[in-house]
Amino acid sequence: MPKSRKLEALQIRLNQIREQPDTEAAATGLREILESHQAIAIAQAARIIRDAHLQSLLPALRSSFERLLHNPVAADPNCLGKQAIIDALYRLDYPDFEPFLVGIRHRQLEPAWGGQVDTAAGLRAVSALGLVRVNYSEVLSELADLLADPELDARIGAVRACGYSEHPAAVPLLRLKAQLGDEAAVLGECFAALLRLAPESSLGLVGRALSQSSREISEAAALALGESRLLAALPILQQWWRSSQDRDLRQTGLLAIAMLRQAEATDFLLSLVAQATLPDMQAAVAALGIYTEDRELAAKIQALLDERA
Repeated sequence: MPKSRKLEALQIRLNQIREQPDTEAAATGLREILESHQAIAIAQAARIIRDAHLQSLLPALRSSFERLLHNPVAADPNCLGKQAIIDALYRLDYPDFEPFLVGIRHRQLEPAWGGQVDTAAGLRAVSALGLVRVNYSEVLSELADLLADPELDARIGAVRACGYSEHPAAVPLLRLKAQLGDEAAVLGECFAALLRLAPESSLGLVGRALSQSSREISEAAALALGESRLLAALPILQQWWRSSQDRDLRQTGLLAIAMLRQAEATDFLLSLVAQATLPDMQAAVAALGIYTEDRELAAKIQALLDERA
């Protein structure tokens, strides 16, 4: 049977299994698919096992993962099957660290226009979370290496795993990463993790990042401060907002203040609605738009707007 026809047949079978994944017939079908040579179908089977919490199929998942590591580019292009399997093992609390350790160290270079591309960055990121969950003894060393990974998705995964670990020793790693610099997506995760793990000592570091020459990094720092919901972040954000001349950054600053979801922050925004210049008043109203379910606040805003009119 041609490869496309085999995949089509497996897709039909997977659709049937999704309707009743917890039957013995479904378990048999999933095992057979995991033993197949169709990585796309294997990835879908792994997601079904994950979503249905089919613990009895964990050994079959691991066996399939190990098989896909042999000649991995041919067996599992784009690393779809291996990443889905590791994600299922992680979410189903698989207790053995070995597949996660293999995953965090795996690189898969595949042909691409003008050279090669590493398709295993997502696998390394999920494997990092798995190592944290199983409490692997050398997990911080593995995360330190992953923080220096050439691939953006892998570095983001490393930062998230550091935050997920809630380990005090992860804080120095994150502080070093934040100050050495990276792309805004990585630093935004870094700021958020630091404000969760060590809020008091991290406020100054994240506050200084507001003054970065990169607009993207400044915005990432502001939003991380807002997401922290720390009242102590309010004066930091207010000072940055007052000193900024960039209209977009000022809008981000007010949004971050609203995200604090503190009474003092809301009162400050309402004062801008009542008394600020027209652009700042409009920006404050837009920032308060995150409180769409608060009818009392909406009434206050409307009353202030009516007074101004």
